[in-house]
Amino acid sequence: MRQAILFATLLMAGASLAAPALADLSPPARQYELDGNRLVLPSPVEFKTGTAELLPASAKAINVIASYLKDKSYISLMRIEGHLDSTGSSEASQRLSEQRALAVAKALVKQGTECKRLLPVGFGASKPVAANDSPEGRAKNRRVEAINAELRGRAIGGMPADGGGKPAGDPCK
Repeated sequence: MRQAILFATLLMAGASLAAPALADLSPPARQYELDGNRLVLPSPVEFKTGTAELLPASAKAINVIASYLKDKSYISLMRIEGHLDSTGSSEASQRLSEQRALAVAKALVKQGTECKRLLPVGFGASKPVAANDSPEGRAKNRRVEAINAELRGRAIGGMPADGGGKPAGDPCK
């Protein structure tokens, strides 16, 4: 009798231990932060100075964008925006902002994001988020943003998909 009670106790203990172990096998739900339709990135997308060459430090932000699009299949179009500070000519800033947006879109495609879900656009220095009169302000203005542009094929908020930026090229090529 004592063996039967011990055996039943062990079985029940084993069952209670097994349930949490099974629950731990499911992947944790990813949490994303949005500011309006903009995906908040954990770190900035960084480039070699004056170029559209991505630095390795950009991997974390690009991984978040790729994971977000994978998890949120109903986002049919994400706008990848390139922004710069006001140093240099407006033409050169516009061109570099486009090149950087396209570089990020192509990096996302390499990670498996469907190219048709990405719209890279450049804004040059036209949308600063800080004053350009200090190194810190200029650094804040040199940025890449990932914006939800279409939901299930429909523009969000009645805005044009390009958000007023200049399309940077086709990430499918």
